[in-house]
Amino acid sequence: MHKAIILIILSIALAVQLSGCAQMQHQPVEQIPDALTPGIFLDETRGLIPEGVELREVYPPGIELTKISEGFRSELYNDAAGFCTIGYGHLIKKAPCDGTEKQEFIFGITEQQGEALLIEDMDWAKYSVMKAVTVELTPGQYAALVDFVFNVGSGNFNRSTLLKKLNAQQHSEVPAQFRRWIRAGGKMWQGLVTRREREVDLYLEGTAIPRLLPQEGEELPDIDIRKGESGS
Repeated sequence: MHKAIILIILSIALAVQLSGCAQMQHQPVEQIPDALTPGIFLDETRGLIPEGVELREVYPPGIELTKISEGFRSELYNDAAGFCTIGYGHLIKKAPCDGTEKQEFIFGITEQQGEALLIEDMDWAKYSVMKAVTVELTPGQYAALVDFVFNVGSGNFNRSTLLKKLNAQQHSEVPAQFRRWIRAGGKMWQGLVTRREREVDLYLEGTAIPRLLPQEGEELPDIDIRKGESGS
């Protein structure tokens, strides 16, 4: 008799627990209108990194730049494109969250887990910078470029005037090229303006490159990170 009662109690407890899990999986997911999908995930040139390639690591200030720019969210959310995302801009799928995501994401992640995902996500950006740049880079310059590529995509970077100026060692003109990439979806985003200035700060760190600001009448045309330089 006592065993039967215990079994009933356990069955009820299990049912309540499963019901709670189901509710968590189907609860509304927040839409973040100002969160842009990192360009590295939308890049048509994204592929496998050749075996045996040793990636240059991004130093801590560079990781912090990307973390601050992406922002951390422990729970699932839909970004501005309606894509299911978590952590520091980690793209789960190019579709809204619907409760079918992996359990490790359904119940949220810690900042430490988010950072680990971010560092892994940045690998293609690291490889893209290493492959495209033909001049020596300081830790700050490398970090700034990796963040830039993570944000706009390697295809845009490879076709950019920024890369041409960099490889021609016209370093004083590079900051102005960073500052052009401030639009997405046809409008200017303050978050992109701020991110570009942070990248410029890292790029100039520890160098003698002058921090030149455009003079009146010398402003370069803005670029949409979703279209690239040729489409802006």
